[in-house]
Amino acid sequence: VQLQASGGGLVQVGGSRTLSCVYSGDFHSISTVGWYRQAPGKQRELVARQNSVGDDNYADSVKDRFTITRDSASKSVYLHMNSLKPEDTAVYYCNLVGFLVGKGWSPGRQFVVWGQGTLVTVSS
Repeated sequence: VQLQASGGGLVQVGGSRTLSCVYSGDFHSISTVGWYRQAPGKQRELVARQNSVGDDNYADSVKDRFTITRDSASKSVYLHMNSLKPEDTAVYYCNLVGFLVGKGWSPGRQFVVWGQGTLVTVSS
């Protein structure tokens, strides 16, 4: 299973940006999809996550500004970012937790996979 993230770049303060993450490979099912970020000198932190039934949770710092969505048909996960601030500057990583295929197409072993990261720079 692989993830390919894209959409980063330079954005003005107050602007918007949408990050995309396409997943590929064979697996049984998805538990969660999510976006994390890591700013210079800081630890990686959760930004947004969606579970298998569509429930979302967000970091307090991005609530009401960021939205995570998933399109199963295109095997894509998106992070829609609005009202961007300089403190949103970071490398953003997509994440997928799921289950491989087990015997008889039952859920097998759980796996965690990360995308390669895409840099978002918010400039004033």
